[in-house]
Amino acid sequence: MQKPKALFFDVNETLLDLNDLRSSISQALGGRDDLLALWFRMLLHYSLVETASGQFRPFGQIGAACLQMVAKNIGLELSSEQAMEAIKPILSLNPHPDVQSGLKRLKAAGYRMFTLTNSSFEGVRTQMANAGLTHYFEECLSVEAIQMYKPSTQVYRWAARRIGLKPEDCMMIAAHGWDVAGAMWAGMRAAFIARPGQQLYPHAPKTELETKNLSELVDKLITIPQ
Repeated sequence: MQKPKALFFDVNETLLDLNDLRSSISQALGGRDDLLALWFRMLLHYSLVETASGQFRPFGQIGAACLQMVAKNIGLELSSEQAMEAIKPILSLNPHPDVQSGLKRLKAAGYRMFTLTNSSFEGVRTQMANAGLTHYFEECLSVEAIQMYKPSTQVYRWAARRIGLKPEDCMMIAAHGWDVAGAMWAGMRAAFIARPGQQLYPHAPKTELETKNLSELVDKLITIPQ
């Protein structure tokens, strides 16, 4: 295995813990703390509906609309303003316990690191600043630049071009099976972090690396020869 020339990191759930968002959404949905996963799946689904239909709205707007849809399914009415307020904690999520030390070790090992997220430019910059992670990344990339959502093939290929590399020189790191699948189908390498409840897509190519957390992944990455 050759050392990747750059690492792209997904942000939400891969680097940042969604627990604080869960409590906010639970409160908006009348105490239904089991509905975060449904809301997040709908958010991903409708972001892809936008891309497939040639549309683009900011991730936050889609998130608020999906929360309104989830609320309606259980007999609640949320205004756009209420929904936006409920998802606001996504901007101030804490990093998973393994993230600070893992990114520090990767940076010390000489890796170029970037975010590649469906969040907006303003959103990801705010997230990284609030989580204390900004200084680890050469640049925080957002799909807002290309007006398409992951896992569109064009997003990953654009990201590689943006930093002056070929897709095969880059590795996507994510805790979502759809994200690493999209990256590999676009020609990137990929590593999967199996956060609780996350699985690889069986029909996708096999990732080069699969670990339970970022610490284990870093152990593997820093031992790859130049």
